[in-house]
Amino acid sequence: MKEEYLVRDCMSAPASSLPKDACLLDAVLTFRRTGFRHLPIVDDGRIVGIISERDIQRVSPSLLSNVVQEEYNSVFEKTRLKDVMTRDPVTVTPDTPLRDAAIILNDQKVGCLPVAVNGTLVGIITVIDMLHALIHVLPAGTKATT
Repeated sequence: MKEEYLVRDCMSAPASSLPKDACLLDAVLTFRRTGFRHLPIVDDGRIVGIISERDIQRVSPSLLSNVVQEEYNSVFEKTRLKDVMTRDPVTVTPDTPLRDAAIILNDQKVGCLPVAVNGTLVGIITVIDMLHALIHVLPAGTKATT
C-alpha cells in the first residue's frame, strides 16, 4: 500500500477555467460542453475565483417570474463572472496530502479545490475525485443491496 496519497495522484489536470471577464453564458456553455460542475476563474493564469453550476442557478432569473426572454438572455450575456464568483477560493498544491484536501473539502463544505503552484492554476480536485480515490484504496467487498 502506498505510504501517502497526494492531491497530484487524484486531481484533474489541466483544469478547464474561464477568465474573470467572461460572462455567465460562457460558464453555462463550458459546463454543458465538459460535464464539469465547477470552474476556476483566472486572471493572467492566476486563480482569482471559482464558480459552480449551483452559483449560476442562484443568480439566474426564475423562469417562473414574469421576466421576458430578452431580459433572461441579457442576464447571461451581460453578467461577468467576476461579479458573481466566489473570490479567493481555498486552494491546495499538487503535494498536499490527499487526506488534508479531504478535510478542507469537508470542513469548508465545498465541492472542489483548485490546485495551484505559486498561485497559478495547474488542476482541480473535486469530491468526485475523492470518491474515486476512496474506491481505489478500500478493499473490495460485497455490493450493498437496496
